[in-house]
Amino acid sequence: MLALNSMPMASEDLAGNLPNLYIRQNSASAISLDFEPNADYQFVEIVEERYRCAYCHLVLHNPHQTGCGHRFCQRCIVSLRELNAVPTCPVDKEIIKLHEVFKDNCCKREVLNLQVFCRNSPACNAKTSLGRYQDHLQQCLFESMQCTNEGCCEKMIRKDLQEHLGLQCSYRKELCQYCKECVTSIDLKTHERTDCPDYPLICPHGCPQIILTKEIKRGKLSEHENMYLREHMLQILDKNSKLEDQISDLYNNLEHKERKIQQLADTVKKCERDFRQFTQLYGKNSNLLASTQTLAIHIDKSACLETQVRQLVQMANQQQSKFSLRPLLETIDNIKQKVAFLESYEQRLVVLEDLSNQHDVHLGIHRVQLNKNEERFKLLEGTSYNGKLIWKIVDYKMKKKEAMEGHCPSVVSQPFYTSRCGYRLSARAYLNGDGSGKGTHVSLYFVVMRGEFDSLLPWPFKQKVTLMLLDQSGKKHHITETFKADPHSSSFKRPEGEMNVASGCPRFVAHTVLENAKNTYIRDDTLFLKVVVDLTDLEEL
Repeated sequence: MLALNSMPMASEDLAGNLPNLYIRQNSASAISLDFEPNADYQFVEIVEERYRCAYCHLVLHNPHQTGCGHRFCQRCIVSLRELNAVPTCPVDKEIIKLHEVFKDNCCKREVLNLQVFCRNSPACNAKTSLGRYQDHLQQCLFESMQCTNEGCCEKMIRKDLQEHLGLQCSYRKELCQYCKECVTSIDLKTHERTDCPDYPLICPHGCPQIILTKEIKRGKLSEHENMYLREHMLQILDKNSKLEDQISDLYNNLEHKERKIQQLADTVKKCERDFRQFTQLYGKNSNLLASTQTLAIHIDKSACLETQVRQLVQMANQQQSKFSLRPLLETIDNIKQKVAFLESYEQRLVVLEDLSNQHDVHLGIHRVQLNKNEERFKLLEGTSYNGKLIWKIVDYKMKKKEAMEGHCPSVVSQPFYTSRCGYRLSARAYLNGDGSGKGTHVSLYFVVMRGEFDSLLPWPFKQKVTLMLLDQSGKKHHITETFKADPHSSSFKRPEGEMNVASGCPRFVAHTVLENAKNTYIRDDTLFLKVVVDLTDLEEL
């Protein structure tokens, strides 16, 4: 490939100032093809030196040959003449005689026939002659084109131009669906909203016509509004006429009611006069009537009281003759003494009850301590100091059910030790599974616990651990998982709390295997788990 770069050259119109000798030709037939001298071409084959300008070293453009036999571009010859009054050949330093310079059409034809690749390769794989290169670019489907629609600055390759012009360009012309006028696509919505005379609008007055026609064209909206206003004014005038008739009827009714009110006022005045006369007659007799009523009431009350006094006297006489008060008083004194005696006994009972409660509390404390001691003795009796744990789990079904209901998700074994002063360890089992084994497996974990001799032991814990589910048939078809303690895990560092995070197998054994009737891992609702710690390279204290 040869890259043709721009360099300072004389303008093409200077060629017209050359002497006739510069444009003398050695061929009668001239080729009209040409190429852009400043373009970057990819030649199919390496360009020979004879096709390159002796001055600019690019492919010859309008080649001219000097008397010394070297070829130059036409503009390079002009440049040499402008640089020096006596131009010299840059190759052999010979003086260029103007009358010996001629246009080399034969070389030009050969240059124009040089094969070049399309500049849009590899998308376009076409090869063409240098003279037909511009013609090819005018037809190349992969040539970059600018959209021809006014206002659009987008560029695309020629093969996508028609699709862009017809479907994608925002500046393409589209027919308005209402008025059928050609409008730029980007302005179509604005045209419909503001300018389109046939765009359907809803009557702003909410007139009944909208129920029938559904839409009104913008161009006819003004006519429609004028018609609506005329009809509306006629309706208002009609309503005013009806209102005037109703007001006239109301005036007539009002006059009729005023006459009735006047009649009622006259009747009320007559009633007032009759009432005053009646009041005067009643006032004269009211004092006598009130005195008579009060006297009758007092007579009735006096007779009632006299009857009650008589009955009370009779009842008092009867009670005095029937009962004597002395035995009653003696009985009351005896009862008072017994009550005082009982109160003293009650106080003593309260004291005794407090003492009994205190004894019960002390007995409860001693009973709890005894239970703790008993559990501790059992643990001490069953504690292993050789790094091995045989763990018996009874009532498997009940404990699994509690785990499924969330009451007690896990069970923990008694502690065991690697030696008398060794690591304190235990095991934890999730009978309904934990993590990835939840609901499908029994999960078994190994736990490092805080011990009395931790400050003397090496940390982190690095021993190999074996977890086993024991076969109770005697055939020793045990299920075994072995792992090496990871020294970088927090599970095997020196415990800061009561115990570290458990580490082990979340999918230790599947429920389908464990509970299969053909297997003998569970008998009498009991299973046995075994944990073995490899004591190799572990020194005893």
